[in-house]
Amino acid sequence: MWSTFLLWAGLVHFSLAHTDSLTWLNYLRSRAYRYSYRYSSNHDNYASLHAQDDSEALDCPLECECPPSYPTAMYCHNRNLQHVPFVPSRMKYVYLQNNRITGITDGVFDNATELVWIILNMNQLRSDKISSKIFAKLSKLERLFLQHNKLEYIPEGLPHSLQDLRLDHNAITSVPPGSLHGMNRLTALRLHYNTIQDLGGAVEPLVSLSFLDLRGNQLSKFPEHLPPKLSQLYLDHNRISSVPVDFAKKRPELRFMRLSHNHLTDAGIPPNTFNVSTLMELDLSHNKLERIPAISTSLQNLYLQANHI
Repeated sequence: MWSTFLLWAGLVHFSLAHTDSLTWLNYLRSRAYRYSYRYSSNHDNYASLHAQDDSEALDCPLECECPPSYPTAMYCHNRNLQHVPFVPSRMKYVYLQNNRITGITDGVFDNATELVWIILNMNQLRSDKISSKIFAKLSKLERLFLQHNKLEYIPEGLPHSLQDLRLDHNAITSVPPGSLHGMNRLTALRLHYNTIQDLGGAVEPLVSLSFLDLRGNQLSKFPEHLPPKLSQLYLDHNRISSVPVDFAKKRPELRFMRLSHNHLTDAGIPPNTFNVSTLMELDLSHNKLERIPAISTSLQNLYLQANHI
């Protein structure tokens, strides 16, 4: 019944595109050829495999490719799509990057409860066209790529199972408290090159977060309420003029910290702020420093160019 519906939808789609019946038949023939198995000496086994393969081929959206060599992957990238097709239940990986998608229709992911990756970067997605129900049934989703879109705020109802969330290169201006509530498994968050002015305490509850990228925003002060397990923190290309006292000491897992291209002065860096043995790389280049701050002898890389030292 589902296959019949998809075929009917495909016919309507082709009709709207003014595709004649001959083109439609040629399309089905080419798809059947691409997805057929080689003939086996065991004819019954071949028939069973062929029937299964045909079923999988037909449940694949017409706009996409679902190769039998990767039966849980659906490739819909670089196809000039304006919508997200309905995703079959067997899929774990969906690639939809480099299209013209502006929103996500409710229900397109509802059958695909095994989804692990959704790649939607390089589209034209808007926050108001992504409802809070879109990801409601995706309890196994680990990676969601939404970078290079037109999002004004973080979509609501994101799965708590996420480990890697990419929201960079959008138009996000703020991250309200609760935007990332319950995402205890999130280890990497990319928010660089948005227009965020104040992070507040939105990321503090992310107890597993080790990678945070906030480059290229409009932060005028150092975000104080950051998770304790951060290992990599990127704050370059902002407007930060000072660093909180004992920030690094309170985060013993911090290894890489970049603060280049800010407004840091000597007065804005308390004594021994960076004199911690766990820090491996520190980038303070392109600021307004007049002297070298105290650092640990265990620091491996220190960048200070383009200051007033």
